[in-house]
Amino acid sequence: MEEKELLPHLFRTEYSKITAVLCKLLGFEHLDIAEDIASDTFLAASETWGIKGLPENPAAWLYTVAKNKAKNHLKHQAVFQEKVAIQLNRAATSEVPDIDLSAQNIKDSQLQMMFAVCHPAISVESQIGMALRVLCGFGIDEIADAFLTSKDTINKRLLRAKEKLREEQISISFPGEAEIPGRLDAVLRTLYLLFNEGYFSVSHDHSLRKELCLEAMRLTFLLTENESTNAPSVNALLSLMSFQASRFEARTDASGDTILYDDQDTSLWDDDLIGQGEYFLGLASKGNTITKYHLEAGIAYWHTIKANTPEKWENILQLYNHLLTLEYSPVAALNRTYALSRANGKEAAIKEARKLELNDHYMYHLLLGELYAGIDNKVAIASLKKALALSHSPADKKVITHKIELLRETA
Repeated sequence: MEEKELLPHLFRTEYSKITAVLCKLLGFEHLDIAEDIASDTFLAASETWGIKGLPENPAAWLYTVAKNKAKNHLKHQAVFQEKVAIQLNRAATSEVPDIDLSAQNIKDSQLQMMFAVCHPAISVESQIGMALRVLCGFGIDEIADAFLTSKDTINKRLLRAKEKLREEQISISFPGEAEIPGRLDAVLRTLYLLFNEGYFSVSHDHSLRKELCLEAMRLTFLLTENESTNAPSVNALLSLMSFQASRFEARTDASGDTILYDDQDTSLWDDDLIGQGEYFLGLASKGNTITKYHLEAGIAYWHTIKANTPEKWENILQLYNHLLTLEYSPVAALNRTYALSRANGKEAAIKEARKLELNDHYMYHLLLGELYAGIDNKVAIASLKKALALSHSPADKKVITHKIELLRETA
C-alpha cells in the first residue's frame, strides 16, 4: 500500500480500537477525551511520518504514541484524580495504569463498547450513529452521507446519545450471563440495520456503502469470536450479510445505477462470500431457535442460486411465509408476493397483492406494475406512475421511469 493511502487505511482500522480501549478506561463521561487522544495520535503520525518517513511497524507506532498521550493526560488532568484512582481503589498518585492495547484487550473493549452503544436507553438511530462513530471510526461527514442528512443533525444526535449514556451511567462492560441474550438482540438489530444502511442505501457513494457493509460484518464477526456471544442468531446474521454482500458488485453499473436482480451479471457474484455464508448458516443451525436472521439468510442463500427453477422460488416463498408469521413487515409481505408470482404465476400474486392495500408505499405500486406487465399494460403503467410519484430515491425513480418507457414501447 502506498504511503498516501496507508494513513487513511490505518485511521479506519485503528482509530476505533484506540478509542474503545481509552473509553473503557476513562468511562463514557470522557468519551470526547478518548476521541481527542486518538485524533491527536493520527495528527502526530501525519506530521512525523511526512518528515521522517514510515516507521517499521506503523500500527505499533500509533499504539505507542496513543499510550504516551493517554498517560500524559492521566498525569496532568483531574480525570486521574477523580475517576481512575477511585476505580483502582487507591489514593490519588502520580502513578498511572498501563494502557493495554493488546489484541485481546482491543477485541474485548470493542465488544463491550458494542453492548454499551447499543443500550436500549438511546434511540435506534443514535445507536447506529454511535456505532459508526465510535466502533467504525467514521467521520461526521460520512455518517451524514450514510443517513442522507446534515452534519448538524448528526452532531446533535450523537451529542444527545452521549448525554443519555452519561445520565444512565452506562458502563463499558459485558452484561451478566443472564442478560446477554436480551442485550444481544439489540446489538444484532443495530448491526443488521447498519448493514442495510449500506446495502440498501440510496447514496451513490459506492465505496462508502460497501464500507458500511464491511464494518457491520467485521463487528458481527467479533461476536462469533467470543464464546458468550457466539450464538446461532449471530451466525445466522453473519451468514445473511455474507450472502447479501456476495452480490454487492453486481447491483449497480459503472454510473451507480441500480441493476435489478434478474439483470445482474452473475459472474460478478463473490463465490468466497457465498461459501462463507454457507459456512455460518451451517453453524446457525445448532439449537432449536429460529430467528428472522435464520429465515432471511435462507432467502438470501436461494438468491445466490443462479438458475431460476421452480424449486428455488418455492423455497423462497415458504421462507417468506415463515418469516411473516414470525415478524410481519410490509416489505417482507411485498417480497413474499413477488416470490409467489415466480412460483405460482402472476394471476395468483395479483390476488394476494390486492389484499395488502399498501397504497402509501411506493414498492406496493412498483410490485403491481411488475405483476400487471404483460397482462394489462395500462394498469401496469398507471401503477408505476403512482410508484414514481411516491418514490424519493433518484435511483428508484430511474428504474421506474425505465420500466414505464419499456411498457409504452410494448403498447
